[in-house]
Amino acid sequence: MARVVDLPTASLSVVMPCYNEVATIETCLAAVLEQDLVGEVIIVDDGSTDGTREILAGLNDERVRVLLQPHNQGKGAALRTGFAAATLPYVIVQDADLEYDPSEFPKVVGPLVAGDADVVYGSRFAGGEAHRVLFFWHSMGNKLLTLVSNMFTDLNLTDMETCYKAFRREVIQSIEIEEDRFGFEPEVTAKVAAANWRVFEVGISYNGRTYDEGKKIGWRDGVRAVWCIVRYSPVGARWGGKR
Repeated sequence: MARVVDLPTASLSVVMPCYNEVATIETCLAAVLEQDLVGEVIIVDDGSTDGTREILAGLNDERVRVLLQPHNQGKGAALRTGFAAATLPYVIVQDADLEYDPSEFPKVVGPLVAGDADVVYGSRFAGGEAHRVLFFWHSMGNKLLTLVSNMFTDLNLTDMETCYKAFRREVIQSIEIEEDRFGFEPEVTAKVAAANWRVFEVGISYNGRTYDEGKKIGWRDGVRAVWCIVRYSPVGARWGGKR
């Protein structure tokens, strides 16, 4: 069990990739900035065309930095840009929608601050937190991808595809992110496992959204995820893949 420690204020870099999130970006950012842990928010806009960029241009908070991708490249590419810009001891990913609750940052970051973990995953499938009930097959797909990832990495995760991944800054900045889209999730998991970083998992709540509400991941991303699991895992590396 992770030790209980006092969490230092303004020690967390939040990397927030966004693409066409005009309906949620302001509310999500306000919730992030309410957290005492947060010292900087790095928003990486991935070529939005719906007015998101205009909202970002009007922000006036010294803790917020906005980085603009020249065109839409994908979540992985946006995270690669954001991670490189992070300056604080701990780094967490926050999607710009309202599926994940920033008030749970202390729970996710706690094992890092305690010195027990190098990487922490916030699991939607562990613990007794509240969850919006949505798609059965989407849930099964997530669990199947986690199972396959675990088989190749020898980790024991319950939610490899979660957004809430937190890292000691030197850990995530030591990992070369090659995937431009949602393949980031299995790629970073495989590379964390290959480097033998200490991984913790904590239960989080989840307020998932529908495709009508803006969810962007699809079945093709699931196929790509399987390919990434094989390519980037230690097993894949032994088969001639690229670690």
